Amino acid sequence: MYIAGKDMGNANADTRAITRNLLIGFVFQNFNLLPRLNALDNVALPLLYRGLSRDDAKEMAYLKLGQVGLSNRTDHLPTELSGGQRQRVAIARALVGNPTLLLADEPTGNLDSVTANEIIDLLLSLNHKQAVTLITVTHDKAIAARMQRCIHIQDGDAHEVRDA
Repeated sequence: MYIAGKDMGNANADTRAITRNLLIGFVFQNFNLLPRLNALDNVALPLLYRGLSRDDAKEMAYLKLGQVGLSNRTDHLPTELSGGQRQRVAIARALVGNPTLLLADEPTGNLDSVTANEIIDLLLSLNHKQAVTLITVTHDKAIAARMQRCIHIQDGDAHEVRDA
């Protein structure tokens, strides 16, 4: 598999890690937030790994938390946030590095329908305006219907769905 012209199949672990950090955003179904870090620090963390200053990383993290409607919850630990808020922190963390590829596993699974639609609007906007490749796994047919292309996988068989 090639990513940005690099053969990842033959890449060493450091090259793969750097590529993930620079080019790919991940939204995990179970959030993967660090429990001892507040929302702002959880979102800023990938930028610190890139070598950005703490102040610059926190500024960018604050902006992304604002995009997902959480600028008023930046100092809260994950245990102090609802499931939907934790999911939005995870989404902000995935987006903070401006990835070219976003992999999202049930990105709206813990959100109410209004917030879910706002998040999908944001993800689709990134896809359309910034050419971010968006790969989303979902069981929600309404979310799937909003995607440009839908692949249905069942029992190991994959086929494209014309009308999700």
